[in-house]
Amino acid sequence: MLTLNDLKVGETAVVTKLHGQGAVRRRIMDMGITKGVPVRITKFAPLGDPVEINVLDYELTIRKSDCTLIEVERTK
Repeated sequence: MLTLNDLKVGETAVVTKLHGQGAVRRRIMDMGITKGVPVRITKFAPLGDPVEINVLDYELTIRKSDCTLIEVERTK
């Protein structure tokens, strides 16, 4: 299982599954991160948390712990 947390800066992937439940899952979905959406890692904060990603043509900063809930598949 590959998660958003496993990608490096500049890599692009497609969301395949969202883990978690309740309010956390809903918050992730409300940010536009849903199954089939391409995401790209833009940068990591100096200490690795939070992570900045590009999703649906906008920049989004999310916690590293939330990245582990987003299962992805690398694109070529």
